[in-house]
Amino acid sequence: MNLHDHPPPLTEIPRRKTHQGIVRWGAHQVPLGGDAPVRVQSMTNTDTADAIGTAIQVKELAEAGSELVRITVNNDEAARAVPHIREQLDRMGVVVPLIGDFHYNGHRLLQDHPAMAQALSKYRINPGNVGKGDKKDKQFAQMVEAALRWDKHIRIGVNWGSLDQELLASLMDENARRTQPWQPRQVMIEALISSALQSAQQAQAMGMQPGDIVLSCKVSGVQDLIAVYQELHRRCDYPLHLGLTEAGMGVRGTVASAAALSVLLQQGIGDTIRVSLTPQPGESRTQEVVVALEIVQALGLRSFVPSVTACPGCGRTTSTVFLDLAKQIDDYLRSSMPGWRERYPGVENLKVAVMGCIVNGPGESKHADIGISLPGTGEAPAAPVFIDGEKRLTLRGEQIAAEFQQIVQNYIEQRFGARP
Repeated sequence: MNLHDHPPPLTEIPRRKTHQGIVRWGAHQVPLGGDAPVRVQSMTNTDTADAIGTAIQVKELAEAGSELVRITVNNDEAARAVPHIREQLDRMGVVVPLIGDFHYNGHRLLQDHPAMAQALSKYRINPGNVGKGDKKDKQFAQMVEAALRWDKHIRIGVNWGSLDQELLASLMDENARRTQPWQPRQVMIEALISSALQSAQQAQAMGMQPGDIVLSCKVSGVQDLIAVYQELHRRCDYPLHLGLTEAGMGVRGTVASAAALSVLLQQGIGDTIRVSLTPQPGESRTQEVVVALEIVQALGLRSFVPSVTACPGCGRTTSTVFLDLAKQIDDYLRSSMPGWRERYPGVENLKVAVMGCIVNGPGESKHADIGISLPGTGEAPAAPVFIDGEKRLTLRGEQIAAEFQQIVQNYIEQRFGARP
């Protein structure tokens, strides 16, 4: 068989050209936009007034891989707690920048609590509830002035559930006068985009640099989110923050987020993302970070955690040994990453295969950096281990899992460990 004259195309994701800014806390910098990688952020669900509890959750989110963490600042008690949260994080060596999430009274809180304004690295402003009537522009300006005074980033975050009703009514009236009126959904999308762009232009006119202004227009429907951001991308070059405003719980929320964000990221749209999962009872808040990291890594945009390839199982794999081992190795790699990031640079690119039978096991294991092919039903009770594409040894007996984990650990130390 001969190769065709024209090889199959390889997919490359073009990054949208945007302005770049840097979100800072102390010496720690998180470049955002431009040629910076797609950033993953999250949000706490603690009472911000509980400084200790909030600091602990921020630490958990940061260790899970969140590069920016947003906290609610909704009253004076929360505002007074923010400097203490920052202080606790600094004591723990957690340098992740904090974003203050403001609604309704952010202009007053930023003015009345300068220590809070300084402890945050970024302010989220919602144009839909920053003020009504004549107060809207004034109170928006007060928040921008605080950002300029303290050299902070801002995100202008428009939500369809709290959209500027005056702007929406104006666009609805204008649409009613059209010879061929738009559909209500189209007017809603235009209102979201107009609100974000008008606010960004006002902030820029006051002196904000375009790279220090991030825009978001969040809705809860997958197709609506895609439509909004494709149009926003066409009409501006501000950095964009992606996310469904309420993704939902469990599998549904995960799938909805992956469906929406993957389409946009594949088109090069999006500079930061958040997966707004509703936690299951007893589930860690860090699950939203895990899903966001997996979306970005699955698209090949970044690597955060070593990947574990495992077959789904079939009639050839009636034993659950390979499933147990795959989970054990995946859990081991994930739990070790907070300490490994600095100790073993590049370890996030490691590829491990844990396969269940002879059909695809050896092949997948050869393609991984390190892989094991466990015996399927009726196969000899032996598990060949492949390292860098070559079969190096065969494991047998009851200690296969522990032995393979040690082999993985040794490989990581030898390949990614400090060099003299």
